[in-house]
Amino acid sequence: MSLLDRQVISKAIYYLTKHPELNKVAINLSAQGFSDERLLPLIQEKLHQYNVDPCRIIFELTESAGLSNITATQSMVAKLSALGCEFSIDDFGTGFSTFNYLKQLPAHSVKIDGSFIIDLATNPVDLALVKAIYEVATALGKKTVAEFVENEETLQLLATIGVTYAQGYHFGKPKPVEELFK
Repeated sequence: MSLLDRQVISKAIYYLTKHPELNKVAINLSAQGFSDERLLPLIQEKLHQYNVDPCRIIFELTESAGLSNITATQSMVAKLSALGCEFSIDDFGTGFSTFNYLKQLPAHSVKIDGSFIIDLATNPVDLALVKAIYEVATALGKKTVAEFVENEETLQLLATIGVTYAQGYHFGKPKPVEELFK
């Protein structure tokens, strides 16, 4: 996994140079990546090599992976933040999550798992959970991102709640970065 993390980071930072119209890129890391002491020097090297502003990078880690070694995760997040990179807790609300986890990691944002978003318009329990996640994240000064937004009705509900960002097929399907700005 460490080799894969290294390749993904290198490519993502390169893409930011090749495509300056990209404002930010989010990079999912493995749990091993957050405890790999060689990762930070690689990130620093690539940022310098490609002259990329670190604030254009968001590192994402799933909540369950982050909890597997909270001390290493906290240390890596602090180092990435010191560089100027952002950190996001991905897939929040799944697994063995707790709101206390949001307090323990200095994440800039929380990605609300798509399993709560997909039926948001028809499931009052999902709606209540998304509102709760939003409220707690906001109280802690974190932005929120909703995954799996697939229609305008869901987008409007999220806007009403106050969720900061949304992603999903409603906006477009995944495609190569070269095709984004054609």
